[in-house]
Amino acid sequence: MKKTTVEYLKKIPVFNGLNEEDLERISKISIYNVFQKGTVMFMEGDPGEAFYFVKSGKVKIYKTAFDGREHIFTIINEGGVFAEVTLFNNIPYPASAEVLEDSEIGMIKNKDLESLIRQNSDIALQIIKIFSKKLFQSQQKVKELALGDTYGRTAQTILKLAKEHGVETQNGIQLKLDLSRQDLANMIGTARETVSRALSQFKKDGLIDINGKKMIIKDKAKLQDSIN
Repeated sequence: MKKTTVEYLKKIPVFNGLNEEDLERISKISIYNVFQKGTVMFMEGDPGEAFYFVKSGKVKIYKTAFDGREHIFTIINEGGVFAEVTLFNNIPYPASAEVLEDSEIGMIKNKDLESLIRQNSDIALQIIKIFSKKLFQSQQKVKELALGDTYGRTAQTILKLAKEHGVETQNGIQLKLDLSRQDLANMIGTARETVSRALSQFKKDGLIDINGKKMIIKDKAKLQDSIN
């Protein structure tokens, strides 16, 4: 069982640069749990006691505004990590996490990982590299929200989802996500009606095809062009 855990940890970007001995140390402090679809793992403001990685399934990271509107920051799938911002900081979770489909999630308590890092500089360096990369990606998203128009932001979000959750088919890239137009609007940070207009235009132009919550990207290159 331990060997299986170590082999799995190798596939997670935050750990895949570590040697077998370090992975064994990580495996000893990792806790795995199965969560059903719709489970809220933690709410914004809860004590930040651990960070998580997805072994299987998908998790939505989001914030809820004072008026009840939801803004989705990202959707984490297999191999992704989340809530790492609380590591070293002793702060509450800055966003909420909800399981989008039945999932198996690994958890490492911050105090256990911090204790391990103090004893091992290789683990510390690997984690700093990955978390720095995620910070850069977050900064890029803020820039896109500030500078991009709605059509461009919609196209960019669709392409990002295609890269992370898309599957190549004979008809194009199919998004393996059960997202409504409201969900997509929440990710982009705009109104559902605005996103609907953008999607209708993309469909009219032959860039995508939509059937209910299912979407296929038919012309990735032209969709990319619509960002500029």
